[in-house]
Amino acid sequence: MLGIEDGWVVLVYLLCIMSTILCLVWGIIKWNVDDPVQEPDEEIRHWAEEEDRVESEL
Repeated sequence: MLGIEDGWVVLVYLLCIMSTILCLVWGIIKWNVDDPVQEPDEEIRHWAEEEDRVESEL
């Protein structure tokens, strides 16, 4: 069978192909799903102000 005599090698090839297919399917399903963890605008604004203050002090 394709010059591969050991069954474990065939199993490894099959697992690699199956994991690739699984990753593709997962990526297609999750392609445009919104990020469930989003910071509120106020936290982002506070973080940006803090970063600007630290940069100006440098």
